[in-house]
Amino acid sequence: MRCFEIVSDYIVEDIKLPTRKTKTSAGYDIESASDVIISPGCTELIPTGLKAYMHDDEFLAIHVRSSVGIKRGLVLANGTGIIDSDYYNNLDNEGHIMIALRNTTHGKVMIKKGERIAQGIFQKYLTVENDKISDNVRTGGIGSTGE
Repeated sequence: MRCFEIVSDYIVEDIKLPTRKTKTSAGYDIESASDVIISPGCTELIPTGLKAYMHDDEFLAIHVRSSVGIKRGLVLANGTGIIDSDYYNNLDNEGHIMIALRNTTHGKVMIKKGERIAQGIFQKYLTVENDKISDNVRTGGIGSTGE
């Protein structure tokens, strides 16, 4: 079973679970959990108040919504966000999904709480036949598996 859940710190914050807007939409629209101002040329981590549970051979791909990129001049700082299955309930941040948005415009951009800023698409992945499986276990949140 794969699903979205609200992280503990945001239970009382009126966070909406992501939904697909049409029957054939691939992506689940993800909203900002707070108001954030992004200055020109700067990157901000936008809280979503969400975590995602998925199978071991799956990941959640995070993409900026077209309207956010085209109309607002915001891009994902990391191109595409990859949320691994073991990010769920990690010790650092409970698996809180944060969206790193960079402002490419010359003016400040205001993100409002509840604004749909990204899409999450659950995907399966493949491994190579001679995959060397690491014994490492995720012990933290963003960037915890190495530099």
